[in-house]
Amino acid sequence: MQVIRAAEAPRFQLPGVEFAGLAAPSRGSAGLCTWRLTVEPGHGGDAPHTIDRDEVFMVISGTVQLTPDGDKLGPGDGLVVPAGEPISLTNLGEAPAELYVAITAGFTGYLADGTAVQPPWAQ
Repeated sequence: MQVIRAAEAPRFQLPGVEFAGLAAPSRGSAGLCTWRLTVEPGHGGDAPHTIDRDEVFMVISGTVQLTPDGDKLGPGDGLVVPAGEPISLTNLGEAPAELYVAITAGFTGYLADGTAVQPPWAQ
């Protein structure tokens, strides 16, 4: 077993978004990746990206939209985004939004221009 304390979880920054790595192959989980996502107010409008695996989002706080023209989600809501579907995260509220994310280990993401990425928070 490997405990990942919230205060010690590796953190990764992108503009308007912070990823706190929890489960991942480098942290003892061969098959599943999870992270806590914090999204700043007003963040959104980025070009959609896709993932080659199903990705599950669970909202802890705030109001978000995860797919272009998708439903507004609030605390306690979850969303499964099937592999290949566009993802474009928007914080619709006036405070930071927090979510947990889960996906199968070893996934590949694709930016809007087709560039393949394997995010460091999931390794």
